[in-house]
Amino acid sequence: MNNSFDKTNYKHNISTAILVDGGFYRKRAKNLWGELDPKARSKELYHYCMLHLRDNYENRYLYRIFYYDCPPIDKNIYNPITKKTIKLKDSEAYIWMNSFLSELKHQRKLALRLGNINDNQLAYHFTADATKRLLSGSLNIDDASMHDMELHMEQKGVDMRIGVDIASLSFKKQVNQIILISGDSDFVPAAKQARREGIDFILDPMRSTIRPDLYEHIDGIRTPSVKNRFAH
Repeated sequence: MNNSFDKTNYKHNISTAILVDGGFYRKRAKNLWGELDPKARSKELYHYCMLHLRDNYENRYLYRIFYYDCPPIDKNIYNPITKKTIKLKDSEAYIWMNSFLSELKHQRKLALRLGNINDNQLAYHFTADATKRLLSGSLNIDDASMHDMELHMEQKGVDMRIGVDIASLSFKKQVNQIILISGDSDFVPAAKQARREGIDFILDPMRSTIRPDLYEHIDGIRTPSVKNRFAH
């Protein structure tokens, strides 16, 4: 009887938590795969996370997907171009986001972690390109259009919730591995603490460029290969 152990075919069992920076994911997904309706985007997000569980060297089991974002804001805001007050609650963006968050609630093992929008910082700003043209004199302020403007919204509580969950998952030994889908560097202190607790910390920047010094604070970078567009 052969009792030898074949290390070449052995895979470690790994409990994996996937944390998704929602604002970052929505922006990157739109750039990579185009605009989608709320239901299709929610399914795409879930399937994308599932791709992270496929690994040649580990048996990864999903602990939970944590999705961090802010619900849409329903305040009225003054439009400097039309000189009229806009009801954000009636906007397509408000309706889309509400539907998207509702669809995510139906996905298995997915938990929503919602912050909020800072009302005091809500305002229309000139885009970076429009600002350059205004300063160079190639754009007259009287000729500016809504294409030259963007609605500035500052999130509150999202980064804090990501950090708290990373710390909780690590200290309570609930998982062996954390995969963070984000391009932000604010996660570094939490990632360093998680690694001290023995957690394998992987970053997925979804093909975006990250600062070179971030490499020393994580255990690896992995963006799943999406050969074909997600089927919905």
